[in-house]
Amino acid sequence: MEEREKLNRLRWRCTRRAMLEMDLLLGEFLDRIFPTLTPVQADAFVTLADMEDLELWPLINGSSQCADVAQAEVLALLRTVRVK
Repeated sequence: MEEREKLNRLRWRCTRRAMLEMDLLLGEFLDRIFPTLTPVQADAFVTLADMEDLELWPLINGSSQCADVAQAEVLALLRTVRVK
């Protein structure tokens, strides 16, 4: 699969969520921070984006802990995003 197609699929997964807050947060992250991630962090973000909102939201807001180091790094970056 071509990189552009992969990115388009990821964008769709990030912006077609059950929670509007997640649409905005993940979409902003994808636009601003995703291009700067290492390959390991990018893979971790894709894994996080594949999670259901009810599983991902507690990880983002810090009420649940993440054991995966790369995912924890990405979650810390997600917490810095300010949605316009």
